[in-house]
Amino acid sequence: MTLHIVTGGLQTTVQDLGRAGHQSQGIPVGGAMDLLALRVGNLLVGNNHGDAALEATLIGPAITFDQDTLIALTGADLDASINGTPVPAWHPIFVPRGGTLRFGQPRLGCHVYVAAAGGIDVPLVFGSRSTYLRAHFGGYEGRALRSGDAVQVGVPSRLSERMAASLRESGAVPAVARWSLGGLLRPRYGDDPTVRLLAGAHIGALSGDARERFFSGTFRVSSSSDRMGYRLESVELALEAPVELLSEGVVFGTVQLPPAGAPIVLMADRQTTGGYPRIGEVIGVDLPLIAQLKPGDRLRFRLVSLDDAQRLYLAQEQELAQARFAIGLRSF
Repeated sequence: MTLHIVTGGLQTTVQDLGRAGHQSQGIPVGGAMDLLALRVGNLLVGNNHGDAALEATLIGPAITFDQDTLIALTGADLDASINGTPVPAWHPIFVPRGGTLRFGQPRLGCHVYVAAAGGIDVPLVFGSRSTYLRAHFGGYEGRALRSGDAVQVGVPSRLSERMAASLRESGAVPAVARWSLGGLLRPRYGDDPTVRLLAGAHIGALSGDARERFFSGTFRVSSSSDRMGYRLESVELALEAPVELLSEGVVFGTVQLPPAGAPIVLMADRQTTGGYPRIGEVIGVDLPLIAQLKPGDRLRFRLVSLDDAQRLYLAQEQELAQARFAIGLRSF
């Protein structure tokens, strides 16, 4: 099955869970900005949770399907429609052959994911199908999609086929499943979230005033933010004294403090190491909240314990496992 790209949108790329295990070679992990949205999208169409999907940013693409297809839209709400009929996010959707998916104005969030039954089928590069734009490899020819591209989709699973057949029988065009997923699997996106984080290794290097401002101030996402990192403005932070550090490993959600005093939250395409003080680490379950912020949006930080972060993570993973089991039962 082939997805025909009518228009590519602002930046539409192929993404999966990223390239784990290659940072020692200087290769970033990359992958989807909103990992939970990607995983849930795959869940809704019967894929493996790490299969590749399309990630579109702010202005979505237009895509025509050359065969009947089961898809799901997760993440941002970019006012999606199929053949002019509005369709919701977070539901399985049956698209008839020849149907065209389009997007309108962003309503909430920044990145929308288009998961298709069978997963996006592009060559593996270092074990991943994700696009790494800075180095021009992975995904579809190492670049964002544009008009005229033809993207292949893999073979749907039996579960996917059963789900598609059930929706096809409804006779609706397009056909949207009545059921969806909720709870911990539907992040509460917004343009001014409170994001929980762990104290970083160098939080003690902040001055007392800066530490108070870090946890009580409101930051604004800079227009110079990208998939590598979100630069935060509004509240400048100072160290007690200048520090010199050896470069250390960094992760998705590391909050670094450059000399100018404006924090940077490292995102999906982050570098493998960093030499700036690490003043915080965003907890895993709140990474989607940051990933869906747009330039100009605001956020605040709240300190939590490692025990709290682990408890929240395990609860989310348990809900994902239960959802997969329930979807399997529903489709028999």
